[in-house]
Amino acid sequence: MSGPDSGRLLPGDTIGGRQAEEYPAEEAGDLRISLNAFTFFKDNEYFNSIVEGYTLFGTQLNPQLVYYPTANLRLEGGVFLWKDFGTARLRQVRPTFRATYAKGAHTIVLGNIQPHLYHGYIEPLFNFERVISRPLEEGLQYRYNSGRVGLDVWVDWQRQQYRYSNYQEEIAGGLSGSVRLTGNNSPVTLFLPLQFTATHRGGQIDTINRPLQTLFNGATGLEARYQLPNKRTALRLQAYGVGFYDKSFTYELPYKRGAALYLNGTVETRLLDVMLSYWQGQRYLSPLGGDLYQSASRSVTSPDYRQPNRQLLFVRLMRDFSLGEAAAITVRVEPVHDFKENITDFSFGVYLNFRQEWLLGNVGQRMRFR
Repeated sequence: MSGPDSGRLLPGDTIGGRQAEEYPAEEAGDLRISLNAFTFFKDNEYFNSIVEGYTLFGTQLNPQLVYYPTANLRLEGGVFLWKDFGTARLRQVRPTFRATYAKGAHTIVLGNIQPHLYHGYIEPLFNFERVISRPLEEGLQYRYNSGRVGLDVWVDWQRQQYRYSNYQEEIAGGLSGSVRLTGNNSPVTLFLPLQFTATHRGGQIDTINRPLQTLFNGATGLEARYQLPNKRTALRLQAYGVGFYDKSFTYELPYKRGAALYLNGTVETRLLDVMLSYWQGQRYLSPLGGDLYQSASRSVTSPDYRQPNRQLLFVRLMRDFSLGEAAAITVRVEPVHDFKENITDFSFGVYLNFRQEWLLGNVGQRMRFR
């Protein structure tokens, strides 16, 4: 689950000890069984006015059958189970289905798309906690990876509306891309990132009188990574300009526009990754972004609180412990200082990721019909 910015994935980064979208070599007719297991503990010791503290503790399982009609087409179907600790009930039981067609640098995904961390957003645009709180995304996704250019374009259909519904439809989507500006042998690797998200709430066949809402967020900047000659340590610098725009006809939010500066510096070592982040936001809002970056409260106790100019300093200590080829434990400690309120909060997390596939056999020849 590592990433240089609480969810920012670049080529070579891993999720749960495995390369993103890494599967065993496939052949037409392969039938497999897969298991994704994720156990999480995240304790947010927050005492600020934007978001109060809470704890997330539980397990998510997704067993699936996997079939390859052709070597380029992967079909997955199974069930997703979510159990929070401290309650006897399952929080979610949902069917899952994904069709993935890959050819060369291009990948198309239908159904349960590759979610959250796979999009590669910085946390002000896409909350790291969506790994836990919104583990499934359903819709359409296009991915491109040439080694020099990476692109992820996606739509998540969050809530379907029907005739006479007493609620609105909800849609999210966006684009996340990165272009490597330097050659393969350059001592410093430079990336030009471009990130964009959009959310829409509306529809024309419901029975409620509520205005449409369309919100946009974007970010761009420059990223640099330097691998020290000893190959054991790397330095990464990131600078982003971030923006927010409410394109709705009727404004319900406290701000129509916002902007922010987001700076990251990371030291990557074999023992520990240490990251220092600075956030300066003005009237910034993001429906998909992390809670701490907002200029309007998301808390239960003070929902009307506003902080138009927000300054934060994060220190992130991150370590992945490999438990073999299929499993890893990630530990994260993240103090954060709010300059405006002059308080320091912190969060602590431990995550166990297990991802494995087993080949049951090749059934392609036995199941062909003439």
